[in-house]
Amino acid sequence: MNLNLSEKIIIVSGGAKGIGEGIVKVLANEGAIAVIIGRNEHDNLKLVNEIEQLGQKCYQVVAELSQPAECEKAIKEVVEKFGRIDGLVNNAGVNDGVGLENGNYERFMESLHKNLVHYYLLVHHALPFLKTSKGSIVNIGSKTAETGQGGTSAYAAANGGRSALTREWAVELLPYGIRVNSLIVAECFTPLYEKWIQTLPNPAETLEKINSKIPLGNRMTTAEEIANMVVFLLSDKSSHTTGQLIHVDGGYVHLDRALL
Repeated sequence: MNLNLSEKIIIVSGGAKGIGEGIVKVLANEGAIAVIIGRNEHDNLKLVNEIEQLGQKCYQVVAELSQPAECEKAIKEVVEKFGRIDGLVNNAGVNDGVGLENGNYERFMESLHKNLVHYYLLVHHALPFLKTSKGSIVNIGSKTAETGQGGTSAYAAANGGRSALTREWAVELLPYGIRVNSLIVAECFTPLYEKWIQTLPNPAETLEKINSKIPLGNRMTTAEEIANMVVFLLSDKSSHTTGQLIHVDGGYVHLDRALL
């Protein structure tokens, strides 16, 4: 399907690895120009070079998004380079395990900056250009805001905020024709997920147990499957969809476990 994204400038925060990488690759396949915003220039450029070798287009901006000034600087660099912004995917973040018992004020607030505050700031600074293009926004969220997980209060709170901002922005930006949706992730095997699973006593056994609880196919969602939905939501093929929290999770969150 042609999603009419050719030459569109789409920002993807945390776009160098994992889910972000999947989104960038699907965007490139659709002819869009994905702009990776990430803290590690080596990782950013590795993906940019990979995409350019395929004859596709990509760009990168180095920024530490937990620092508010870096968010504004990143958007300015994109606009200076391209003169416009046609879409924005808020994706960067990490489940950093700041819990209720093992956390404190400083770590909790630090986690909110890593996982929520830059969602607001990137959209805030990009908004004048999104108004011009009537560009779409997609926020990547997590099941932790809906199911709980234990030991990760800050990340769960951040994801609750991501979902709330999705609905709030969808209302606030209606007059400008800007659509805002959220893609809620449950179990997706990314490099960060693999790193976490390897810290457990029986990683292979634990992974098998997790897979067994995913209703559709007893397997994890792939980054490409998430990316396909994200890119659809960015496109005008989803022109009457806004304010939605869409779960691409093989039925993990909502289907009855008694079915398994």
